[in-house]
This record gives sequence, structure tokens and C-alpha cells, in this order.
Amino acid sequence: MSTQKFATKALHAGHDVSQNGGTRAVPIYQSTAYVFDDSDDAAGRFNLSVPGFIYTRLNNPTNDVLEQRLTALEGGLAAVVTASGASAIATTLLTLLRAGDHIVASNSLYGGTYNLLSVTLPRHGVTTTFVDPSDPANFAKAAQENTRAIFIESLGNPKLDVLDIEGIAKEAKAHKVPLIVDNTVATPSLLNPIEYGANIVIHSLTKYINGNGTSLGGVIIDAGTFDWTNGKFPEFTEPSPGYHGLVYSEALEAAAFIAKVRIEGLRDYGSALSPFNAFQIIQGLETLEVRIKKHSENALELATWLQDQKEVTWVNYPGLESSKYKKLADKYLPKGQSGIVTFGVKGGYESAKKLVDSTKVFSLLANIGDTKSLIIHPASTTHQQLSDEAQESTGVTKDLIRLSVGIENIEDLKHDLKEAFATIDSKALVS
Repeated sequence: MSTQKFATKALHAGHDVSQNGGTRAVPIYQSTAYVFDDSDDAAGRFNLSVPGFIYTRLNNPTNDVLEQRLTALEGGLAAVVTASGASAIATTLLTLLRAGDHIVASNSLYGGTYNLLSVTLPRHGVTTTFVDPSDPANFAKAAQENTRAIFIESLGNPKLDVLDIEGIAKEAKAHKVPLIVDNTVATPSLLNPIEYGANIVIHSLTKYINGNGTSLGGVIIDAGTFDWTNGKFPEFTEPSPGYHGLVYSEALEAAAFIAKVRIEGLRDYGSALSPFNAFQIIQGLETLEVRIKKHSENALELATWLQDQKEVTWVNYPGLESSKYKKLADKYLPKGQSGIVTFGVKGGYESAKKLVDSTKVFSLLANIGDTKSLIIHPASTTHQQLSDEAQESTGVTKDLIRLSVGIENIEDLKHDLKEAFATIDSKALVS
């Protein structure tokens, strides 16, 4: 399987057709628990000496196929799927960190992640310093004695800044902490952060990987490359009171982190993915490479067109020649820059709200990565809970419109926006 190309892995990885009655499609194992052969078999599964399924909060055959497939596509060691992208991030950090620990994070994060790091985790004794990610050295400057992770998005949402993952990974390695990369917007079809030094990769499967807006899901993929015995992570080198004295680094070696995510993280935080949702996400994953190519093509053409519209003050898309991220995009995203486009509209806040109220093909909703085109005004919705200063640091301005460009005919998308532009008050266009 390792020699096969992306599209083939997306269709076949993790599914042995000689099993499960010879099914060509991955079956849905809609079961909460699994029968043990006998008490010794049960004991063996619980102490990890015997492979097998126990309870769907921990593992499930349908979920297992999805985990193996995503691991293959990202080039990792192993993966755990979760109930949502947000739960993937929370489970990762809560499994990894303890009270008193510190994170250095990019300031250009999705609003929900920013809130988790800035508001929720401090209540649990975990603090975060947000930095301008344009210079990898900024992560090193913000590192403290108690820093235990660096967290970034490979392609920021909605700032669309392409980060120098390789440079940031070097800083993380120098400080002996794992680099965690949310790769949701780029997808494994366009970018594999592990190739550039990332230790843990996270996705919201709800977005491009599922692709049709029907199912929530998340995944945590462990590269298996981080040294958990470097002295900074006693949770992995000392006997675990939560799992009968197991020493993760000794028993699981390279898989220590992802094993802890499953047998303690999923067990204690309970963010299990529904097998039905796993099945739905597998269907989407099978066509990811084809879809993300079309998303990227449409987004680039639409961004180019928007630059010439009189109602538009600026356009941000990494694939544009005018983008300040074009050089990094050429390095990290040569196959396409995904389907998110942001732009500013004349008249600011009110004009932006008027525009999103007026589209007919673009749907006004809080999601990205659907095959259908989506539109939103982040300042009044997804980033509303952030202060003006925090909004600005994440790249959200009052006039910003975020488009998740779908795979419709590009001319229909242009026409829809053109008609929506016509609803903006003419006074706003000359202000």
C-alpha cells in the first residue's frame, strides 16, 4: 500500500475485502460493544496484549478503516478519529498537557480554536501565547520553560496565511516539544505536514474530507516521530495511574502518544465518532483528490475575477500572483491552494452583511469544505465572540467576506456574486 498513489489509497487503504463477507464497500458496524471469546480474551484486549474491539467509544471496525486510510494518506504511524474537529483538538491537548503547561500558537487560527486556547484551557491551568507566525523565530521567542507544544494551522482560517511548516518544525524540535498542525483547509491531498517535520496532524473531517456537509468528524494522526522520553513529558515515561501502571514510552514506543489518546483520551473525554458518520466520511474521502482539484481551480479563477470588481477593496488567496504567501504556496501547496477565498467589500461591516444576505447560489452558513459554495461574514458570526484586537490578529476585519468555493460552474458563481454586489448601497461604494 505504501507504494500506491494518493487516489488509490483513498479508495482502498485499511479495507481488506477478504474479510467482512467480501464487501466491496466498507460496512457500517453500528454496534456499541463486541463479544469476547472468553474471559482470558477479554482480559487480553483490555491489557493490550490481544488485538480486538472492546467498545465503540474506544474502537470500532468502521472507524478503524477510516483511521488506517487517513494514516496512509498523511504518511503517519497511526490515527484516532473523534466526534468533531473541535474534539480532535481538545482531546489532543488534554491528553498531552497538564495544569501548568504552556502552548505557543499561531495567532491566525479558526475562532473556535482561538477561544479554546485563550479562554477555556486557562481554566484548566494551560496557557497559550499567540504569535505572528510569519517568522518561525517568533515561536522560539515565545517559548517558556513550561512550553509543551506548538500549535498552528497549515493554511489559516480565514486569514489564509501559508505557514513555513519546515521552519516552525525546526524551532519545535530545538525546544523539544511536538509541532501540532491543523491541516483541515489544505487537506492531505494538497499537503502532508509530516513531510516537513510535523509530529501530530489534526483534521476536521467535517470539511473537505467529508465534502458534502452531512457528517461531523475529526482525526488525530501521529507521525510517530517525537521523542516522548526527552524529560519533558512524565505522563509517557512514568507509570500511568489511569491505566494500571502502564509506561507508555516503554510499552508502545513510537505509538505512545496515539495509544494514550485512544485508551485514556477517548475513554475519559468520550469524543467517539459515530460509525455511521465514519461511513459517510469514507464516502467523501474516496473522491477528495478529484474534488479538491476542482475547489482549487474554481477558487483561483473566482479570486482573480474578484480583483476586477469595483465593489471589492482587496482579495486574499494564496494562489494569486499578488499574494504575499505565493512563494510559500509554491513550496507547500503546488498542486492547488484549496477552496477558501476572502475579500473586502466597500462600505465595510454593513455592506458585508448586506452582501451575504443577497446571494442565492452561495449559502450563508457556518461551514467550509462543502461541494456547494458557502459564504459568511466572520466579524458578525464565527469570530463575533473575539475582541476587536483578537479578530484583527486572526485576520478578521469588519469588511471581510469568507467564501468556501464549491464545485459548481464558475460562471454561475460569478453571476451570483455580481447580483449580490448590485444590492450594496451606492453611497457605500464611493465612501
